[in-house]
Amino acid sequence: MPRGQKSKLYTCEKRHQARGGIQHQRSAQATAAKEKTFPSLAPSPFGVLTHRKPAARSCRALATKSAGVSCTRSYQGANCKTEKKPSSSQASLTIVQSRGDPLTKTTGILVQFLIHMYKRKKPITKADMLKIVNKKYKNRFLEILRRVSFSLEVVFGVDLKEVDSTKHSYILVSKMDLPNNGTVSRGRGFPKTGLLMNLLGVIFMKGNCATEENIWEFLNKMRVYAGKRHFIFGEPKKLITQDLVKLKYLEYRQVANSDPARYEFLWGSRAHAETSKMKVLEFWAKINHTVPSAFHSWYDEALRDEEERVKATFTLRAETDATASECSKECPAAPPTPNEVEVDSSHCG
Repeated sequence: MPRGQKSKLYTCEKRHQARGGIQHQRSAQATAAKEKTFPSLAPSPFGVLTHRKPAARSCRALATKSAGVSCTRSYQGANCKTEKKPSSSQASLTIVQSRGDPLTKTTGILVQFLIHMYKRKKPITKADMLKIVNKKYKNRFLEILRRVSFSLEVVFGVDLKEVDSTKHSYILVSKMDLPNNGTVSRGRGFPKTGLLMNLLGVIFMKGNCATEENIWEFLNKMRVYAGKRHFIFGEPKKLITQDLVKLKYLEYRQVANSDPARYEFLWGSRAHAETSKMKVLEFWAKINHTVPSAFHSWYDEALRDEEERVKATFTLRAETDATASECSKECPAAPPTPNEVEVDSSHCG
């Protein structure tokens, strides 16, 4: 190729690279600005579980039912011997198996077993859990338990806590006090606390007030859709606009002067009473495998909220003590006992 053409070609390539670099830099800046406005979450925390209709001949998954949990192999001997064939109208929970990670299936089965025991308020022991874990993975039990604990927390909003280190017994403690062990309504279903913590996080990070569009944009990323029944959360629109509102965990109101009507969500009174911005931030940090301080501006706000809560607690305590002190000075003395009356009457002439 002649030298002149080579020179032109080289110049064109340099110009193209420069343009590409500028476009890449602008794209990176735009992405950073967007992340500053609202943090991106890790992939949906429900990766350990997925929804599938029960197979006709196998029972690899646990079909959680009101009458019992169906599994021909995993639950035997672990305080859960009830077996029922899944009906065609009932969906099962199937474990997502990662080709590179053999512990995924075991983790998922153990998560569902613990939720089953939690809903029925039955004791949980290490011995019971080991009956579910495949023999070849028993030496990795602690690693499996860590994964189980993480999944329980981010999906269902419950913490796994050891209550007796000698007997190795555990309990599950919900992050909030939703009725029926977090399932909200009686009967079948799974704890909804994890979803509520996520919603409270969105509201907090959107300036303590999130539009309905914001909420559904977030839920859609979690593969939760309005009008489409979810295998953990049931019918999500009813859950967040009616059930959680009626329970005062969420406030759902029309945006002022909106025509056509638009709606927004705020924290309800029970959410303020049962959790805090810092706890919600810790929950989000857990999902993203980071620390709360990574969410800079929200972390500062959560710290201020914690300080205000402490001040409010001290003020209330001081007012209570002052009232008690006033009462002890001004309130009439307690009436004498019958014995005291008898003793006094003996001195009467």
